[in-house]
Amino acid sequence: MSDSPVRSSVDFEKPGKQVGNLFVPYSYNLGGWANLLLPVTVVKNGAGPTVLVLAGNHGDEYPGQVAVMRLLRELVPEQISGRVILVPTLTMPAAKAATRLSPLDGKNFNRCFPGSPTGTPSEVVAHYLTTVLFPLADVVIDMHTGGRSMDFVPCAHMHLVPAGQQRAAMLAGTEAWNTDVCFLYADVAGTGLLPVEAERQGKTVITTEMGGSENVTVAVHRATQAGLRNVLVQQGVLRGEVVPRTKPARWVQALAWEDYRFAPESGVYENLVPLGEDVAAGQPVGAIHFLERPDREPVEVTAHAAGVLVACRAPSVVAQGDCVACVAHDVDPRQLP
Repeated sequence: MSDSPVRSSVDFEKPGKQVGNLFVPYSYNLGGWANLLLPVTVVKNGAGPTVLVLAGNHGDEYPGQVAVMRLLRELVPEQISGRVILVPTLTMPAAKAATRLSPLDGKNFNRCFPGSPTGTPSEVVAHYLTTVLFPLADVVIDMHTGGRSMDFVPCAHMHLVPAGQQRAAMLAGTEAWNTDVCFLYADVAGTGLLPVEAERQGKTVITTEMGGSENVTVAVHRATQAGLRNVLVQQGVLRGEVVPRTKPARWVQALAWEDYRFAPESGVYENLVPLGEDVAAGQPVGAIHFLERPDREPVEVTAHAAGVLVACRAPSVVAQGDCVACVAHDVDPRQLP
């Protein structure tokens, strides 16, 4: 039994299609009895798996939110074998403000797990997922982009969980997104991530980094929407035929801290290598220029090892310590221990 204060206007056990809200209580200066509303849709029909589809973990990451909104409008129960629960925007205040962190409490939602029923709004929502929605699910899909800070080669990605049934299911689900690149990544910026909690509970977790920056291309939107649908078919909850890959996935990994390159100084960042291009060890991938010292030579950011540039800085202005590049390395995930 969860002790969450969150209320839902939908019944997750009821057959059919329901569109409603999660009500998250909070207070602010002009609202002592306020609620944060997070839209939720559940579509249930017959026997089958439960897939929890999430987007807007960070407010400024929109392709997944658009994909879930399109899907929830189009789904009818007759298309489903099992249950799909869809939450298009996990951090509504941040999505409205086009920010990564929630304006309500300053929290990075993806560092709030397992959450707290008596914490800030972000922590309360994280606790609700941990104690209510994750236990209902067999599969958790959490869609990301680089937001306004980074641009990624559009890719489905995953943590390298221990070898076994869970890892095998996650590898298959990741490949079913049909992105050219599939990415094994590490957490270099803290703990408390949503995927980690879902993985801890034994779920098949499928995540993405579908591009990034302010501009979302048509290609990224299409790949996000098509990939989501194909994974739902592949997982057996959405009826239809799986769209096969046209070529094998290029699996890459960035599991070492050194794979993530950080700005040594503040300034104006120049990307020197096209996203998705192979780089050599020691090759400059970016340069930091100095507005107040135009005569000063730029400081280069280099690849520490050979690989492929899977992510790069989106805004030109950088602060010391900002991640400006990620260099990943080819790997066969099925040969890993």
